[in-house]
Amino acid sequence: MPLSPISQILSHAVKNKYAVGAFNANNMEIVQAIMNAAEEERAPVIIQASQGALKYAGIEFITAMVRAKAERTDIPVALHLDHGTSLVQVIKCLREGFTSVMYDGSSFPLEENIQQTREVVKIAHAAGISVEGELGRIGGTEDDITVGEKEAFFTDPSEAEEFVKRTSVDALAVAIGTAHGPYKGDPRLDFDRLYQIKEKVKTPLVLHGASGVPEESIERAITLGISKINIDTELRQAFSGKVKEQLKSNPEEYDPRKILGPAREATREVIQRKMKLFGCSGRI
Repeated sequence: MPLSPISQILSHAVKNKYAVGAFNANNMEIVQAIMNAAEEERAPVIIQASQGALKYAGIEFITAMVRAKAERTDIPVALHLDHGTSLVQVIKCLREGFTSVMYDGSSFPLEENIQQTREVVKIAHAAGISVEGELGRIGGTEDDITVGEKEAFFTDPSEAEEFVKRTSVDALAVAIGTAHGPYKGDPRLDFDRLYQIKEKVKTPLVLHGASGVPEESIERAITLGISKINIDTELRQAFSGKVKEQLKSNPEEYDPRKILGPAREATREVIQRKMKLFGCSGRI
């Protein structure tokens, strides 16, 4: 089936109180792992590509791989730009066939973030494309975007209400205590803040940096209104870990299929566990 916008996918999740997994892809094997997991779990899915992934694989290749799989399944699939930081990047993705973009203006003051995001929404909505915005800054590193501890700050509920009202975004990423990259200890999520945000904002909420967050925290976040959950680090860890294992046990192996195939399966297993946890399995 054709690729879907996230607004369509998330509206069902909000209504039925579950979250949709948004998984980052950097190559063919990870795209296959995501789609194979979605088909086995009968789960809607969001495949994300960061600016780093697009630079590595090429925007045309990422788009073609995702579309090739999506057109041969009845699973709703969205192709989403993760952490776009420029209008030029957003427009490139729209032209290539992305059905959703995230514009990350969280490094700007509130007013500038609103103005920049509103301009992206105006262009994207005219093309039938969904937009995710971000308010608050999530610490850690994702590709070429690094936010230090001193630069990170949580989302203010009143500002979230104003941001959504003035930008008309289709989803809002909130900062409530998660971080990009591996955690050194268990993250402590600010559930009271999340509750206050949801009381003021009816737009679907997004949890970034969810790799490594305890399952009970994920489950509670979903009950409090999180509808989209981003997973990247755990996929990279599963994929690279299996590659290392294969090379260590078979140092003479030179067939990439025998090295990357098991890595693809290890990644698929992680994705299926996440889909079950998020409650999106069996929704199709």
